[in-house]
Amino acid sequence: SQWPKMAEALLEQSPGFRASIEACAEALAPHTDWSLLEVLRGQPGAASLERVDVIQPVLFAMMVALAGLWREFGVVPDAVVGHSQGEIAAAHVAGALSLEDAARIVALRSRLIAEQLGAGAMAAVSLSAEQLGPRLEPYGSRLALAVDNGPASTAVSGDPEAIDELVASLEAEGVFARKIRVTYASHCAHIEAVRPALLEALAELRPRRAAIPMISTVDGRVLDGTELDAEYWYRNLRQTVRFAEASEVLLDSGHRL
Repeated sequence: SQWPKMAEALLEQSPGFRASIEACAEALAPHTDWSLLEVLRGQPGAASLERVDVIQPVLFAMMVALAGLWREFGVVPDAVVGHSQGEIAAAHVAGALSLEDAARIVALRSRLIAEQLGAGAMAAVSLSAEQLGPRLEPYGSRLALAVDNGPASTAVSGDPEAIDELVASLEAEGVFARKIRVTYASHCAHIEAVRPALLEALAELRPRRAAIPMISTVDGRVLDGTELDAEYWYRNLRQTVRFAEASEVLLDSGHRL
């Protein structure tokens, strides 16, 4: 989802996009030791996109700036959904988080991931959650359903050795399974290590009522925005991403592209 200089053309051609990125850079600056603009422009010596504490804030800024750009062209959302860390940007776009609070969440949380999490792995699998469940049972707490995207798209998270075993087993069945390029395991028990520090770091968040409905991929329901406290952002990182369920809520409430 990212590549070097991915915002280069928009930074040069769109004043609105550039202004949004600059606002994100200012909001992120108190919590980072690198420059958002240097990273996006691929300048020599810029922080590496391979760092989780860099790529997550960078992608957050891209999401926020692109949403602002779409608004300039008259594309105003009737509802928002965010996938995993994308919920942070979605909450800001919905009006439930200030830019400063949203930047604090993504920067401090990704830093804790980088500092505290040990080795983990994830894999994408072309099975439904129901089909995958029995295949995970032999692994116990070593693996967990990380993401439920739909009837043929899930992700698994957990111990690297167990992920390797599962991928090999699924491939032997003729099921598509591929490791995801990450060095940590989100949406599984590994995340519990960061909970105390994360709750402390985000204790001063001030979520507010959203101006646009936000469908949660944590709870699978519409939120009013005031629920988006520190505990929510821990659960967003720890629990299964219920994207399929959130999509059904969108469709059932009449939202279409």
